[in-house]
Amino acid sequence: MAQPSMADGHDEGQQHPVRLYLVVWVWLFILSACSYAVDYLQLQGYLRWSLILLFMILKAGLIIAVFMHMAWERLALVYAILLPGVMVLVFVALMALESDYTLATRLTYLGTDP
Repeated sequence: MAQPSMADGHDEGQQHPVRLYLVVWVWLFILSACSYAVDYLQLQGYLRWSLILLFMILKAGLIIAVFMHMAWERLALVYAILLPGVMVLVFVALMALESDYTLATRLTYLGTDP
C-alpha cells in the first residue's frame, strides 16, 4: 500500500514561517499607532471617525486573514464567515441613508418637532 506523499496537497499540520507573524504584528502596531495619532492630533468630525474606523477595519482584516488562517481557507468558508458581516454593514448603510427620509416623513405627517 502506497504512503501518501506531502505533494498530494494534504499538508497536515502545516505551519507558517515566524517572519509572517512578526510582519503582521508590526503592521498591527503601526495601525494602532496611527489610530492613537488621530487622537493625539485632535482631529475632529467625520475625518476622525472615518480614520478610526479605517484603522479598525484594517486591523480586524489582518487578524482574520492571518491569525484565523482565512487567507488560506477555501473560498466557500471565507464567504460563509465574511459575507454576513458585509451584508450587515450594507443594511446599516441603507438604514443610515433612509433615516433622513423617515424623519422628514414623520415631521410632515405628525407635525411635531423632534
